[in-house]
Amino acid sequence: MNTIGIDIGSLNTKVVLLGDNAIIGSSIIPTGEESAESAKQAITEALKQAGLSQDGLPIVATGIGSKSAAFITQQKTITTCMARGVRYLFPAVRMAIDMGAESTTVIKINERGKLADWTNQDKCASGTGLFLQQMAKLMAMSMDEMAVFSLQAKSRAEITNTCAVFAESEVISHVHRVPPTPREDLVAGIYYSVVSRVISLCKRVGIEKEIAVIGGVAKNIGLITILETELGCQVAKPVEPQTVVALGAAIIARENAEKGIK
Repeated sequence: MNTIGIDIGSLNTKVVLLGDNAIIGSSIIPTGEESAESAKQAITEALKQAGLSQDGLPIVATGIGSKSAAFITQQKTITTCMARGVRYLFPAVRMAIDMGAESTTVIKINERGKLADWTNQDKCASGTGLFLQQMAKLMAMSMDEMAVFSLQAKSRAEITNTCAVFAESEVISHVHRVPPTPREDLVAGIYYSVVSRVISLCKRVGIEKEIAVIGGVAKNIGLITILETELGCQVAKPVEPQTVVALGAAIIARENAEKGIK
């Protein structure tokens, strides 16, 4: 049975086409002004990969723009889809961290692979991908360059503010010091400030040692290295961390179809 999962985020729309035992198509495209149209485009791209048509396929959607997609079968919460997707990829994982563009979410997963607890931070951008993009622009570096620089750091610059605006002011002050703070130490400090917020979220639900990290920020090797150091363990990282929530939605679509739920 083939099913479709859609995760319509503020920046990107992700689609996973799930076959009987594997992912047979996926796509990630920018979310446009009309999120429903973005979803349709992403679905078309994923179906094209598999050489299939959409006719009659069950579709479960999640994410900030999921309410606008009138063609879906069902809508589910991000945390529920996140738990299913992580469980599919990493059966032993009991905690997952989703580091996205505008929010960070931490969930706990029970022995049956169901959502047990969760918490998130979305009131300030200082712990998200958009914040890191803003910092990269401020330092006239690419995201990849920042990651490499952080691995060369000998110490960490202090970035203490939890507000993205004030944190930016701190970074600017480091840049204009005489002598200026070394760029590698400054990047490491930026990453550590993000990681400290993530650790705080993890502590709210209770830290487990079998942890997965998903979302676009999971691709940042510099930040993930610091996160692993602070957690005291290695984390599991999917090959494509941005599509895990959409994968979970596709799994739920399959479960519902098998139960005859429409």
